Amino acid sequence: MHRFANPARFLKIATALTPWLMWTGIALLVGGCYGGLFLSPPDYLQGETVRILYIHVPAAWLGMAGWGGIGSASLMYLIWRHPLAAVAAKAIAAPGAIFTAICLVTGSIWGRPTWGTWWEWDGRMTSMLVMLLLYMGYLAFAGALREKSDNDRALAIFGVIGIVNLPIIHGSVTWWKSLHQPPSLGMKGSAIASEILWPLGLTMSGFTLLFAAIILIRMRTILAMTRTEARLLRMALD
Repeated sequence: MHRFANPARFLKIATALTPWLMWTGIALLVGGCYGGLFLSPPDYLQGETVRILYIHVPAAWLGMAGWGGIGSASLMYLIWRHPLAAVAAKAIAAPGAIFTAICLVTGSIWGRPTWGTWWEWDGRMTSMLVMLLLYMGYLAFAGALREKSDNDRALAIFGVIGIVNLPIIHGSVTWWKSLHQPPSLGMKGSAIASEILWPLGLTMSGFTLLFAAIILIRMRTILAMTRTEARLLRMALD
């Protein structure tokens, strides 16, 4: 792992990997959306509204996985002081926040015809809202500490603390009475019919690959900005 912490080596790998992730993700996403909209049948209870799961479920997964990535990268930075770990955490924050917001919006749209309400302060929805607030707090914190010398350490501590919310989100539908249905996918199988499930696998994979491509692009951008700022500072001191 340490050999990938070299920025030059990382940039070489990321530059080659980004287009493959992006175009493969787009192809899977297009196939999944087409299958979900036109090939899969409506649900016997929810009817056509079930099709929103092809966006809602990947958004929920990436919102949670995003903070998992921030927490893991932050922990790596605190332990090994890898500069790229801090860069990765910063790169994940904005797309993670966007997918969390998409999860909340699509969940609200899905909940209106299914539950008869746009919003309910139950465990799952509230903990996902807390996740969005954590993302927004992280981004605001990063902006406020940008000029500070030890901002990476402060952000890393914030990222590690935020991991506490992930098991709360995961267990919320079983720990407390909730409008949200229990987990439909698990180690014991799926509660979703196979003819509805297969496009979800494509959109999950497609969004995940696109998410990875976006993170690599953002990491490259942050590294380029850091190099530019360092060069301008040297020029100003000469």
